[in-house]
Amino acid sequence: MAKTGNENRKQGIAWEHWAAEFLKEKGYQILHTNFYSRYGEIDLIARQGTYLVFLEVKYRKNIKGGHPLEAVDVRKQRRICKTAAYYCMRYGYGESTPCRFDVIGILGEEMFHVEDAFPFRQ
Repeated sequence: MAKTGNENRKQGIAWEHWAAEFLKEKGYQILHTNFYSRYGEIDLIARQGTYLVFLEVKYRKNIKGGHPLEAVDVRKQRRICKTAAYYCMRYGYGESTPCRFDVIGILGEEMFHVEDAFPFRQ
């Protein structure tokens, strides 16, 4: 039986929560979860030291559909970057604020955190 969109979303929120807890243990301060703009969504926004970190969380039950880190393609990266630029403007972060784009991939029960996974893309 296929999952409904609502069930998928609930499961996605659970994986994002697990990722947020993982980041907190590493010293990150979570600022926002599921930040939306007209350009897209960013799963987690955090501070790590001087960095403002925008994080995408991807889950795959198994490798059959590809590794979760591969799911953040250039098109997705552009949407994340546009949303991040909007976030910075909305909350008053200037151009001098160091920003980073990380990806957390969850494959089954294993988590992979890639810091500075991609550059800002327009």
